[in-house]
Amino acid sequence: MQQPASLSSYQKFVIFILAITQFTVILDFMVMSPLGDMLMKSMDIKPSQFGLAVSAYAFSAGISGFLTAGFADKFDRKKLLLFFYAGFILGTLACGLSHSYHMLVAARIITGLFGGVIGSISMAIITDLFAIEQRGRVMGFIQMGFGASQVLGVPISLYMANVRGWQSPFLMVVGLAVVVTILIITRLQPLTKHLALQNDKSAVLHLWHTLMQKDYRIGFTASALLMIGGFMMMPFGSAFAINNLHVTNEQLPLLFMVSGLSSLVIMPLVGRLSDKIDKFKLYTIASVWLMIMVVIYTNMTAQPLWIIIGLNVLLMMGILNRMIPASALTTAVPKMQDRGAFMSINSSIQQMAGGVAAVFAGTIVVQKSKGSPLEHYNTLGYIIVVISIISIIMLSRVDKMVKRKLAVAADMKNDTVSSKDGAAGAPEPADYAVRNIER
Repeated sequence: MQQPASLSSYQKFVIFILAITQFTVILDFMVMSPLGDMLMKSMDIKPSQFGLAVSAYAFSAGISGFLTAGFADKFDRKKLLLFFYAGFILGTLACGLSHSYHMLVAARIITGLFGGVIGSISMAIITDLFAIEQRGRVMGFIQMGFGASQVLGVPISLYMANVRGWQSPFLMVVGLAVVVTILIITRLQPLTKHLALQNDKSAVLHLWHTLMQKDYRIGFTASALLMIGGFMMMPFGSAFAINNLHVTNEQLPLLFMVSGLSSLVIMPLVGRLSDKIDKFKLYTIASVWLMIMVVIYTNMTAQPLWIIIGLNVLLMMGILNRMIPASALTTAVPKMQDRGAFMSINSSIQQMAGGVAAVFAGTIVVQKSKGSPLEHYNTLGYIIVVISIISIIMLSRVDKMVKRKLAVAADMKNDTVSSKDGAAGAPEPADYAVRNIER
């Protein structure tokens, strides 16, 4: 396989700014899980109500993704990122100022409307600026935002929540996001090359044409299954640890911190590995690992803390390490002129799939009283196993589709280079070749 190209200093900055942007967005979403037990007890709500609070973000993010998909390729990606990031900041501020369950749900809806689109914009930027041979490494670093949120964000958030109330973590995210916004404004360059490739005058037509492509629908389905299988059990992770495994509120930050540290070490390695070996094989290995660990973990009873931490790390390895090769493969599905729309729709479907998973999990998990163990949590584990098997089958179709596309593009590039009047030096030969084939 071709050796991955080195990264320029500007590309490294883009990776950094997108990673820290993802850190704030992911922390805003992830902190709901460790705050789950505290929220259910302080607001006297049931698991099904908490599941609705979590899914409110996901459903609004999904709706927002569909509404913005038609416009996503018609603007400078930098301006689009700034617009939605500003809305995310305002929504998160509203969460920090909430004092009732209904206010919190409303604030989560606002945050989701803006925050749910940021990931898709970041994916489009990555696909514009990085060759597919580099994207595994890039995705590894971007996904470090997830691990960093657990290493730094979640423990600090839990400490602040214990001292100053559950609203304080959201206010912390707002402060950090304002600093990130300044960096985006001053350092990120405009991204407008895709504007020259637009054919659809209507945003609705652009959305419709993107949805109607069979290859794209395969990618959407694979992404939805990935999210359902990875996030179904996460909203109740802290409640399960506290009420079933007897982890204390003081020990909970350590549990998340160790899991996050392991993610920070492992995910960049997996990213580099996915650029050197077959991405689908790596996804399959991680999925099998997840299926084994999820059955073990969801059937656990009270254990010493070090055993719980160790198994939690192994479980998170399976969840996160599937995301890198799957995301790298998915970015190769759309053509350049469709990337913004594809990524917006894909993010929308992922968010809505996560919302469905949270609501569905809330109907299965039962807690008879505030301090009693969660019941039927292991049922979620068995459902995740079935979904993971189906997701392997779907991603195999994506893998074959991407390999076919790249093979055709490589053949056309070779033909072009060998011709007397060849157009060598085209900035994106793969996309150029495939576009000409599809005409």
